[in-house]
Amino acid sequence: MASNRKIEIKSRGELEAMRAAGLVVARTLALVTEHAKPGVSTAELDELAEQNIRDSGAIPSFKGYHGFPASICASVNEQVVHGIPARSQVLAEGDLLSVDCGAILDGWHGDSAVTIGVGQISPADAALSEACRKAMFAGIEAIRVGGRLTDISFAVESAAVAAGEANGIDYGIVADYGGHGIGTQMHMEPFLPNYGKPGKGPKLKAGMALAVEPMLTLGGDQTVELDDGWTVITEDGSRAAHWEHSVAVTEDGPWILTALDED
Repeated sequence: MASNRKIEIKSRGELEAMRAAGLVVARTLALVTEHAKPGVSTAELDELAEQNIRDSGAIPSFKGYHGFPASICASVNEQVVHGIPARSQVLAEGDLLSVDCGAILDGWHGDSAVTIGVGQISPADAALSEACRKAMFAGIEAIRVGGRLTDISFAVESAAVAAGEANGIDYGIVADYGGHGIGTQMHMEPFLPNYGKPGKGPKLKAGMALAVEPMLTLGGDQTVELDDGWTVITEDGSRAAHWEHSVAVTEDGPWILTALDED
């Protein structure tokens, strides 16, 4: 395996192994989405996710990671990322739930996140989640061999700004968190900001794999970490959305490793 400034370059076979891990994550998130209903606790969703990951022959990559106690991150409403599932966190009608999930299969990592509307959510929350999802896909579409890392950042930011203008709201692009390299570890070089000028950073090469993960808010871009040492909330209490896919750089364009086959 070669490297570029500590960035893993994977062979086709290794990317296919990552795809297998990514499918475990995709199916787990689909299962969690199906069960995320009013009256269900985030701890129940975590148990469901862990069982599905292990039944697939994989290992939850989050559980025990720097001491994190669960297999998914479940972040509700003003929680942006790294929410710890709990029996006391019971979902209610109108909640906005972001679920981040990772799995290790045969030594390779998959990492993806979705935002789920619990029951009937407000039009503003639905638009926020869709803006974040579109920003993620805009970033993915900017991945091409020979491009630069911040081409992705610029595409994410541009899509978020455009969505905000269309919806009449200035979405906050969370400043302190972003995407990352992924492969034999969950978090690897390079760090991928969700905003910035294009044409900067490492050149994209076939065999790289990146997690593209924008986080948008209905307010400002600043966050606060709670005393549990994990949960990150918006400083102003505004609601947040989080979408993520793990993506391989190939000569044929971006390959989304964590999408379901039918997607």
